[in-house]
Amino acid sequence: MDKNFSLWCDFIERGFLQEEFAEFLANGAFNGATSNPAIFANALKNPIYQEEIQRLKGRKAKEIYENLAIHDIKMAAKSLFVLWEKNQDNGYISLEIDPFLGDKVGESVDEGRRLYKSINMPNVMIKVPATSAGYEVMEALMGDNIAVNATLIFDKNQTKECFEAFARGRKKGGRDDVRGVISVFVSRFDRAVDSMLGEEMQARLGILNAQECYEYVENNGGGYTRTLFASTGVKGEAMPKDYYIKELMHPHSINTAPLESIKAYLEHGRNDGVDDIRLPARDFRENLAKIKEELAQKGMVYEDLTKKLLSEGLSAFEVAFEMMLKSL
Repeated sequence: MDKNFSLWCDFIERGFLQEEFAEFLANGAFNGATSNPAIFANALKNPIYQEEIQRLKGRKAKEIYENLAIHDIKMAAKSLFVLWEKNQDNGYISLEIDPFLGDKVGESVDEGRRLYKSINMPNVMIKVPATSAGYEVMEALMGDNIAVNATLIFDKNQTKECFEAFARGRKKGGRDDVRGVISVFVSRFDRAVDSMLGEEMQARLGILNAQECYEYVENNGGGYTRTLFASTGVKGEAMPKDYYIKELMHPHSINTAPLESIKAYLEHGRNDGVDDIRLPARDFRENLAKIKEELAQKGMVYEDLTKKLLSEGLSAFEVAFEMMLKSL
């Protein structure tokens, strides 16, 4: 098990995979990658896909998408495989199931199995949203010894549900070393509430909330489940592009960051050696409580905020997926 900090790239696009990707891997810039419906929706606008899209015309839009996505995911998985062989905590690429399957547990499980089989690489994670239906899907896939990336996590309760679903699945499958990551979204908190907070509390809520989720995983044994800090891009010029990378460098954790954040991190001088990785500050719970109280005084119930962010995240993936399918 990797007790160090891992940096993964939250970006997939064929031109990048064909050109820069291998160079970044060779330089040790990152050691894994993730994707989501919004990333693919933007990627497929690139002219590099047009010839293949034309060749596939006449098929259903989702079938065209899957042909393109599976090709790219398999390409990434092959490039990352050497890292996975050395250390099976890293070297993964994730692909998300159709966001419109929603609460359809059986169909979601079938799709996850089908996508995994189609890609036919061991270093692929199937990405599943952390909803009540999603927990059942995670358990079933883990039971098939398929690595899972639980996504759209915004609080400790979701973290706990994912962690327990992973454990049940591993027990069913008879293997306790099937990898799982719990993807806690970070920057969306700050974009949602910073305008309500004093300057000293801004750009802190997402980090503190993520640390609470991380602490739950580590306090419960962690093992082959790691916390993955997602949604770590920075909007605007107020903060360095690598802010959410440097603030969340904890042992046995992963940060999946946009390419521009990774480039900024490398330019500023990466600092993720063992001696530089740190646990959350002891007072992080006190600071988290202060921000929650500040929000409560202004009429923002924290539990309502996390539910709203989850709902918005699910909706955003559906919109991106639908627009992409319409473009095909």
